[in-house]
Amino acid sequence: MRLSFLEPLYKRPGPFASVYQDTSRDSAIEDPDVAIEVRWRHLRDALAFEGADQDSITAVARMVGTDTDIPGTHGQAVFTAHGRLALLDELPVPPARDTAHFGTLPDTMPLIFQHAPGIPYLAVHVRYSGPHSTDATGIVRIDAEAGTWPLTKVTPGHRLHEEVLVAHWPHAAEAIGRELEGRARHLDAEAVVVSGDVWARGILVHRLPPSLRSQVITVGGVGKSQPGRALMEQRLESPFHGRLAVRDRALLDAFLAQRARDGASVEGLAGAVSELQRGRVKVLFLNNHPESTLRLWVGSEPGQLALAEKELRSYGVHDVREERANAALTRALVGTRAELVVVPEKQLQLCEGVVVLLRYADPASRA
Repeated sequence: MRLSFLEPLYKRPGPFASVYQDTSRDSAIEDPDVAIEVRWRHLRDALAFEGADQDSITAVARMVGTDTDIPGTHGQAVFTAHGRLALLDELPVPPARDTAHFGTLPDTMPLIFQHAPGIPYLAVHVRYSGPHSTDATGIVRIDAEAGTWPLTKVTPGHRLHEEVLVAHWPHAAEAIGRELEGRARHLDAEAVVVSGDVWARGILVHRLPPSLRSQVITVGGVGKSQPGRALMEQRLESPFHGRLAVRDRALLDAFLAQRARDGASVEGLAGAVSELQRGRVKVLFLNNHPESTLRLWVGSEPGQLALAEKELRSYGVHDVREERANAALTRALVGTRAELVVVPEKQLQLCEGVVVLLRYADPASRA
């Protein structure tokens, strides 16, 4: 996963207030606005306890709960600095627990984990309830939209809605298939998830261009979704859960190949930190894990991080402080334009939960 969406945040000077809050609006909550306000009060007190300035707290307060256009269960990630909003992003599912941190570095790792694996897709819902014959007089309705799983927001400008007479459906399905292929190619979609009436969707699938047909995943169920949520959102979990994006899978395979021949790879936290210091990390791989309690020592630059304070000072770094390891690692990755791939432990258990693929092998290691 490329972390370029975080670059504007790290260009700002800290300290940062980082807030993750459940802002769900679903039928299980009697008065969501009151519930959101109560949750925010606890987080506000936590920020104040950690020394956050009033301007930064007020800036968070202005944004918490503003996602009124998103129904159902979800959350918000809010980052502010010096009284100004630094970044606002959605959480497709509520955080496991509401958290608030104030410190020199923003707490972005939970946001990254909610964006992962970042699989681009097309969702297609074929609605039809009449006789399964082109002699019928009903209408086939097609809804399609592009998105990136697991995010609930969809790719702007890539929605499709068509209504076609059943008699014209076989011919129309071929034209719609060509249009879907163009959108999929433009977005680098890795899957086309199709739901709806089995007969009508079968005609569409069999008329898709071969390059797109090979990416089709059919799912059962109605496939409808609430306005403001991704089309067929509840049906996407099954085909995508535990799956890596194509690029991430290729990067993981490259790491495994390098490890097999003692090439450009390093395992464990100490090795990863050492390589980040030198800007040699191409990709850092992390297992799924709860919020880490590990801490690292950091300086003012992304590559200034170490396991021990004296190590940084030995490099001539004078402005040294201790930070959460997750925050330090993320800043280093963004600052050196390295990528991060979240690898489910069931798929591959990593040494100490972290390994890296290097940009190039160290010639000295081959001696």
